[in-house]
Amino acid sequence: MDRQAQFRARETLIFQVAEQLLLENGESGMTLDALAAELDLAKGTLYKHFQSKDELYMLLIIRNERMLLEMIMDSEKAFPEHLAFFMLHHLHHPERTVLFHQIEERLSITGQGIQHLFSELYKVRRHRLRLIINMTETYLGSIQSLMSVRDYLASIWSLTYGAAAILNSSFYQRYLGSRDTLRVAYIDQALALPKQVSS
Repeated sequence: MDRQAQFRARETLIFQVAEQLLLENGESGMTLDALAAELDLAKGTLYKHFQSKDELYMLLIIRNERMLLEMIMDSEKAFPEHLAFFMLHHLHHPERTVLFHQIEERLSITGQGIQHLFSELYKVRRHRLRLIINMTETYLGSIQSLMSVRDYLASIWSLTYGAAAILNSSFYQRYLGSRDTLRVAYIDQALALPKQVSS
C-alpha cells in the first residue's frame, strides 16, 4: 500500500472512531486525547488530518452529507425507496442526527477558521438538494398531487427531525414501545402526505 493510500485508510478509521466516540460520549466527552488513545496514535498524527476539534466535527458532518448524496444518486431506486432510505438513515441513528444538527448550528456562529468547510458542506448539500427537488417534482406529478415540492420536502425534513428528536429522548423512550414500528409509521405518514393533497 502506497503512502497516500495508507493516509486515506488511516483517515477513514479516524473518522469512524471519532464519530463513535462523539455519539457515545457527546461533545464534552469527545477529546482528542481519548481519540488518539482509542486509535493508538500519537496526538500529533491526528493533526495531519485536521487542525482542530471544530474542523474534525465539520469533516464528520461533510462525510455524513456525502453519504446522503451517494444514496440519492442510486437511480435504480424509486422515490418511495429513496424517502425510506433517507428517513431510516436518520431514524436508526437519531443521536447522530440531533447531535450533528446542534454542532453545525453552534459552529456556524462560533467556529473559527472553518468557513471553507462550510462552503464545502453547502456545495455537497446544494448538489443533493438539486437531485432531490427534480426527483420529488417527478414523483408528485406521477401521483397527481397538488402539494408543492417545497412543502413536501419541508414536511419530510420536519417529520424526520422531529422523529429523531423523540427517538433520542430518554423521557419519550419509556413510552414509545417498538422503535421499528414507530419508524415504519413515520415513513408511511411521509408517503401518505402528498396523496392527501391530490387533484
